[in-house]
Amino acid sequence: MGCVLVAPLLNEVVKKEKSSDHCQAALTHLITTCSPNELLHSLLEVIENLDPGAISETILALVPHLQTVLLCLDQRKGACVGLALSALQKQLSRLPVPYTQQQEEADEYGLCRCCNALAAFAKPFTEEVVMRKNGNYVTTPEDEELRTELLKFCMRSLRDPLLDVELSRDRRSSLWFFARETVVTLSAIQVSLSELLFFNPLKKSTQTDNSQSTESRACLAYLLFVQLITIDSFPVVFSPVFVLQCNMELINQLLSSKKESHLLKGLALYTKSLESVQDNSLPVSLLELKSFYSVPQNLRQVLTDCPMQHLRESGLQVFQLFINKLDAEAKHKFFRCMLKTSNHAGVESYIVKNIRNQVEFSTQLGNANKWFLGEELLSLLGLVLCLPQGVDTDLLNSMDRIMESLNLLRYLLLRDKDLRSPVSQSNSALSLLLCQPAWLMIFSCYLQADMWEELCRIKDKYLTMLRVCISISRAYYSAEVKALREDQKLKAKEARDAARATRLIKSFRVKQETVSDMSPEVQHQVLQSALVTFDLMESLIVRIEEIAEEKLRIPK
Repeated sequence: MGCVLVAPLLNEVVKKEKSSDHCQAALTHLITTCSPNELLHSLLEVIENLDPGAISETILALVPHLQTVLLCLDQRKGACVGLALSALQKQLSRLPVPYTQQQEEADEYGLCRCCNALAAFAKPFTEEVVMRKNGNYVTTPEDEELRTELLKFCMRSLRDPLLDVELSRDRRSSLWFFARETVVTLSAIQVSLSELLFFNPLKKSTQTDNSQSTESRACLAYLLFVQLITIDSFPVVFSPVFVLQCNMELINQLLSSKKESHLLKGLALYTKSLESVQDNSLPVSLLELKSFYSVPQNLRQVLTDCPMQHLRESGLQVFQLFINKLDAEAKHKFFRCMLKTSNHAGVESYIVKNIRNQVEFSTQLGNANKWFLGEELLSLLGLVLCLPQGVDTDLLNSMDRIMESLNLLRYLLLRDKDLRSPVSQSNSALSLLLCQPAWLMIFSCYLQADMWEELCRIKDKYLTMLRVCISISRAYYSAEVKALREDQKLKAKEARDAARATRLIKSFRVKQETVSDMSPEVQHQVLQSALVTFDLMESLIVRIEEIAEEKLRIPK
């Protein structure tokens, strides 16, 4: 009968009225007197029916008593602990997660305090598992059930709220310590973090669905490799490439989210996973893995669609870091893939810039490779030096890619000219390179006449099409400028006519014209900028053709 009083007594304690001390004493007496099984049922019912406006206060008042009841149970303790933890976490998931430091310190909704209370609640049960594992006790199915429930609790905590929390090792906040306690609990109950992350041994009974499990593991990887929580106890036998390969699935899960906190964790984990890998070492075979395709595509979405500048900047840094880690063949394949799938001029221009850098890198001593010299380079240029929409290409939207493509073409022509006369530069570094037998073989392939003819064919086709596009675009934008000027003259005439009206009407009209004149001015600037851009493109085309003509006059 005393169990019936638990709910009303808890309500009085939460209200913190003058009688709350007496109610607390009565509640404590009932907890030590009534049947634990009946009490557990009553407390779970209270949790299930929590008032949304008093979630944190009720949980903070209830958790110590719930812990006492569970510790008194002799049978089915593991299952009961699991029920209690699941019910508590379900209610905590309704509380807003503090994002900034100020929000966390204020803890207006009590999530931080509740997380600390939850960690304290689970501690004696964790110690019980540790004691039985380390002692001379025979592990029973009930002990294993308790361990499984604690594992579920940790995995749910990693997903909610820790995945949504901004964490920093420099700011050891209450939620950071909750994150640390969660990872420490996993280690304490002898869960292998490496198996959990890299081999995913979780049985279906320990997770609600695969997506949530991946989110939990992604957060765990972030805490381990970025926040370095318990990293000292993590095995060091795994190679950096293996760690990266295993983490890519988790990184993909984070980068496919739209939440800022998830994207921040994904970018940070991606960066840390790549930093340990040697430059120019990732083989092309890795790009055949699904995650090695999906992650760059999700990263491209961040670069092109994310409205937050700091995420785009971080994304661009890790994008370049990933390119740096690929070997020459992998870079070649990756560039081809991005040129075919990105559909964004900014990303494509960045890839073209990297192609130029790789060509320059390949001409340095010891870096020669067939992927950015010779026929393989020509196959890449076929994707770079083209206009997918032909004469209908929007030159302004494609400006970044086109300018980088023209700069790459100019660079190749200038570089090829230098390589045709190495003898006259006997004291240069380039001549020293050409003295090496391997270099002689590669550059002789690079400078074959048929390859030069193919490059010229690609160049001529590209520049011809580009000239047509420029001509059409210039005619269109020139007509727009003319129409805009005519419209402005008409409006000026209307303004002069309006000046002959009454003073009131004149004042009203002047204000209208002043506001409306802003848009045409901006339009005029945009149109003029477009015409200047076309002039710049055409000047580059003229310079490229001059270089090509000079190159043809050089004796072979």
